[in-house]
Amino acid sequence: MRSRMRLTGVLFFPVTPFAADGTVDEKTLATHIEQGVAAGPGGVFVACGTGEFHSLEPGEYERVVRIAVEVTGGRVPVYAGAGGPVALADRFARAAERAGADGLLLLPPYLVTFPPEGLVRYVEQVTAATRLPLIVYQRGNAVFTPETAARIAALPGVTGFKDGTGDLDLMQRIVLTVRSTVGEDFQFFNGMPTAEMTVPAYRAVGVDLYSSAVFCFAPEVSLAFHRAVGSGDTATAERLLAEFFQPLVALRDTVPGYAISLIKAAVRLRGLDVGGVRPPLVDPSDDHLAELQKIIDSGLGQV
Repeated sequence: MRSRMRLTGVLFFPVTPFAADGTVDEKTLATHIEQGVAAGPGGVFVACGTGEFHSLEPGEYERVVRIAVEVTGGRVPVYAGAGGPVALADRFARAAERAGADGLLLLPPYLVTFPPEGLVRYVEQVTAATRLPLIVYQRGNAVFTPETAARIAALPGVTGFKDGTGDLDLMQRIVLTVRSTVGEDFQFFNGMPTAEMTVPAYRAVGVDLYSSAVFCFAPEVSLAFHRAVGSGDTATAERLLAEFFQPLVALRDTVPGYAISLIKAAVRLRGLDVGGVRPPLVDPSDDHLAELQKIIDSGLGQV
């Protein structure tokens, strides 16, 4: 059985910088990851949703993962995204293993609908292609029943389950079913966009870990919120939710894809030129950039 690596703390999901000619900017990627790791995350999740996994071809992907592994230097675990058509998911998984990743975040297959049984087969095939532990991501078209979630959780290669649906009734039933089947050490993750907004609700159903895209550009705010939640400082957590995270979510929801492109723009506004997003995503308008700057300033003024 593959080891069940325990993750703790704020999880850092770096963006993937692109140069003016559209290629991956490897030097800036290294700087971005070094800055993030120095701020103290519990793990690095590279080439995932925030990192525009959907736009990377396998050669770029492997270089991105290798840079993350090299820069991190074992200070925290490095997980890499994998997903899409099953043959490509296998290929990405093997590339991540070659690059030295500690584990995989298995993203949903795209553009097809399927029953939960098909999802089980999908996860089984990818786990067979790699020795790396997998965290399985439930979102979009990849939705499990409590029973199928328990089946994939029992696979030797699966060590975690991440939810991006926001269906807390379903998640409560999945958590209860999985923990009664495979035990308390199996880890669950809140994978909602701007996850901090739903952290209190997910914690109530037994899901403490979460993705923090905000950590990419404002680790000070991300860590302050995490400390407040962990210590029971409800006043600070609610203030940050009301004065920083809620306005950020309101801006995010104005344009599809802003969950990624706003984060990338915010990294640029904090002084690191990571370039824009690849199509079909679009970069924020000038008016939205000005609003984003005000939100960042407000958040930093809270910590």
